[in-house]
Amino acid sequence: MAGQTQEELLRFDGVTIRFDDQVAVNNVSFSVTPGQTRVLLGAAGAGKTTLLKAAIGLLPVNEGTVSLFGQDITGLSEKELFELRRRVGVLFQEGGLFDSLTVEQNVAYPLVNRKKKIGAELVHQKVKDALSFVELTHTLEKFPNELSGGMRRRVGIARAVVTEPPLVLYDSPTAGLDPITANTIMTLVAKERDTQQTANLIVTHRYQDGEIMANFSYNSKREGLEPSNLAAGGSANAAKSQTIFMVMNAGRLCFEGSQAELEASKDEYVSKFVLRRR
Repeated sequence: MAGQTQEELLRFDGVTIRFDDQVAVNNVSFSVTPGQTRVLLGAAGAGKTTLLKAAIGLLPVNEGTVSLFGQDITGLSEKELFELRRRVGVLFQEGGLFDSLTVEQNVAYPLVNRKKKIGAELVHQKVKDALSFVELTHTLEKFPNELSGGMRRRVGIARAVVTEPPLVLYDSPTAGLDPITANTIMTLVAKERDTQQTANLIVTHRYQDGEIMANFSYNSKREGLEPSNLAAGGSANAAKSQTIFMVMNAGRLCFEGSQAELEASKDEYVSKFVLRRR
């Protein structure tokens, strides 16, 4: 790959990760730039979640390098990783909320646990703003077990974006949700991208999640999605050109390209992840 540029928020360069004798990620290289969405597809055990963990230094790499915001994080200590990690939002599988904390405390967690502290009033306001973003301001005092699965996922998004990070990692944001709720979640992901120019790396089993990101833009005035070719301002194909699909197979990145290239692929494994309509 070419030399790293300052515009790259995340970069994998020849990354290999092993667990004992098993190769989980095999010589993977790619980069994520501002405003870009990368949709990562693949069978269970293909290495997708392992890749996300490596992106923020939760797993060490055996070969290659991972860079965040232009800094090589390979081999950094937890203390050294702290400030870099706080600039990345993460939505864990199933939302990853703390059951013993209220919704307000869950969303506030990234704010109150960072090196540079802010006042309690500002924390509260930022939490309210984040919950307003996902339309859940009425849940401040509730606990996660009082919410539906879709609401917990939305609280997870609020926590992921409360610090206004330039990069957000989503681990199966729509898994286990009904189609309507899943589309609501992806609307929020697109809303964050289009209103804050956030870059996203999305692990998903749903091809429709990638379709939404590639073909729809968030209209703030109408407070909803609209086909990107109808979006006002900018390139009509901005969402499509900024959405890149990747497919992993047994730890290897076996496909990287646009939605059109994905749908045109003749590879039998890659084709399994394309929702074809006649």
